[in-house]
Amino acid sequence: QVQLVESGGGLVQAGGSLRLSCAASGSIHRVEALGWYRQAPGKQRELVAIISNGGMSNYADSVKGRFTISRDNAKSTVSLQMNSLKPEDTAVYYCGARDIYTSNAYWGQGTQVTVSS
Repeated sequence: QVQLVESGGGLVQAGGSLRLSCAASGSIHRVEALGWYRQAPGKQRELVAIISNGGMSNYADSVKGRFTISRDNAKSTVSLQMNSLKPEDTAVYYCGARDIYTSNAYWGQGTQVTVSS
C-alpha cells in the first residue's frame, strides 16, 4: 500500500499563487509516476499534471505555462506550484499514483483550492 498526504491549498485571489505538496509513504517502490488531479463541483476528476520518476512531466492544456510540477525522489514528495490562478482553477486537488503491479490507484485525501474573482 501507498499513502499519499497532501498539504497546501486554501483561498487566494485571482492572479495569485499557491503551492501544493504531497508526501508519499509506504510501499513507494510500487508507484512510478506521481500526479495532481482536480475535481470541481459537478465535474469529473481530471488530470492537472503528472511527472515520472525521471522527471518528465505533462500538463493539462488549461494549466500549461501557469503550473509547474516537481518531485523530490529522495524525500518521496511531489509539488505543484500554481501561478496566475483563475477562478476556474477552483477545485479539490488530489495527489494520485498508480500501482505498477496491480494498476490500483492511490489517492490522497484532497485539498481545497478556491480562487476568488
